[in-house]
Amino acid sequence: MRIVNLSEARTHLSRLVRAAAEGEPFVIARAGKPLVKVVALDAPEPRSRIGFMAGEISVPDDFKTMGADEIRTLFSGRQPTPPEVPR
Repeated sequence: MRIVNLSEARTHLSRLVRAAAEGEPFVIARAGKPLVKVVALDAPEPRSRIGFMAGEISVPDDFKTMGADEIRTLFSGRQPTPPEVPR
């Protein structure tokens, strides 16, 4: 998204508003600090990205205890036993 400083926004307000109305929103900043966002009134609200992969990721039932034995072994000072390799 384009960031425009306040003095540039004053100078080119008509052009910037026209661009925003055509779907190119912009931010007006003072001394590099964003102040306002200009968007068209009929512009759709941006979709939330929260939940965009809902149903695509599964968590194992034993998630909270996964690796607990290995962790206990590491902190007990004992030598861990290597996992069995399928043949």
